[in-house]
Amino acid sequence: MTLVKNPATGLAPTLARFFDDFLTRDWFDWSTNHFSATNTTIPAVNILETNDSFEVEMAAPGMRKEDFHIELRDNVLTIRSERKNEQELKDGDRYVRREFSYQSFQRTFELQKDVVDIDKIQANYRDGILHLSIPKTAEARSKAPRKINIA
Repeated sequence: MTLVKNPATGLAPTLARFFDDFLTRDWFDWSTNHFSATNTTIPAVNILETNDSFEVEMAAPGMRKEDFHIELRDNVLTIRSERKNEQELKDGDRYVRREFSYQSFQRTFELQKDVVDIDKIQANYRDGILHLSIPKTAEARSKAPRKINIA
């Protein structure tokens, strides 16, 4: 199998990519815009609320758990990564296209003081997903419905 470089050069491919992006992007949906000022993606996050906790999943493939820094200060949870790309190329090698980006990012979330038990937050990283489990306080958990008999 041979990797073939696109023979088109000049302004045409750049202009084609611009119009492709312009026509396919949803300009009114800013919630899906995960691009930072450096054109790197900020990892997407899923937050699931259960009766007992908030489960946070952050998609960060290609990272190592040592690349993450998680901090809680004044009820603000900060997830940060500071990974540097330290891949060296051999003489004569060059990238024809490079889309992997492992630059630093930071996401912050404000936690409600009376709702979450900040002393029991747990985190793990597996298969490209950073997972945080943020338990709720006993007072914030929903109680099971109770049937009331009519006298």
